[in-house]
Amino acid sequence: MKPYKHPEHTKNVWLALEIGNSRLHWALFLGETLSSAWDTDYIPESLIQQLTKCQTLNDLLEKIFPPDQRTDKQEGHADNSFPASPPPLVLASVVPSQTAIWQTYPNVRVISLDQVPLKGVYPTLGIDRALALWGAGKTWGFPMLMIDAGTALTFTAADDNQCLIGGAILPGLGLQFASLGQQTGQLPLIEMQNFASLPPRFALNTTEAIKSGVIYTLIAGIKDFLEAWRQLFPNGKIAIKGGDRTLLLNYLQALYPEIATHLIVEQNLIFWGMREIVMEHKE
Repeated sequence: MKPYKHPEHTKNVWLALEIGNSRLHWALFLGETLSSAWDTDYIPESLIQQLTKCQTLNDLLEKIFPPDQRTDKQEGHADNSFPASPPPLVLASVVPSQTAIWQTYPNVRVISLDQVPLKGVYPTLGIDRALALWGAGKTWGFPMLMIDAGTALTFTAADDNQCLIGGAILPGLGLQFASLGQQTGQLPLIEMQNFASLPPRFALNTTEAIKSGVIYTLIAGIKDFLEAWRQLFPNGKIAIKGGDRTLLLNYLQALYPEIATHLIVEQNLIFWGMREIVMEHKE
């Protein structure tokens, strides 16, 4: 999470919001430049109504920015009042009920799948997967394989013609641990945390056995997908995002360093995709 830094003026300011399954993911843009990115919990509808009445960027950000990250605010450094209404909000969501709530914001644009220029998409492809793949491909080039290491672990790929070739979805680390703890009578619930080191592969207690089973099979699955991708597109790129990205990269570096070196680690892939669409629309 990066501390926000106020732009000199609000003329070209816009907000990007990705509504995920459990959190809100924010970005503050000045034109094409991403100034800050941060996460928050879901916001109640009453607070969204308050945002519509904010007169300055300070006021707006103080309502949606985590208090402990409010540094370098540059208050009084420049006039950051809005010329007419709060800045545009560009929104992508995988939670329909949340989408409906945020459409009460006065200057909102919801990005739908048909606005993403990827070719060959299927109707139920998640907008988050499409935007992240588009952002990664436009930034580093196609062919591109995008891995999202979040609640679900997803693989989404496009060829050098910017055409979707497909992907896969499986439960992420936290979801796998939670399902074993919640859906069995004897196995303990392991809280998801950053296990700094790999567990022993052959464990001598139940907790370590669960860690071993989940982590080693998940990393082996990622390795298999990456090797298949390299066979299809030897010059293809691989980018990874999501809350577990650093943890999974560390595991890959420990077990398969030759594979880990090919990964581009970038949390803001969806925002890069949103930026591409916003800038294209302005041209």
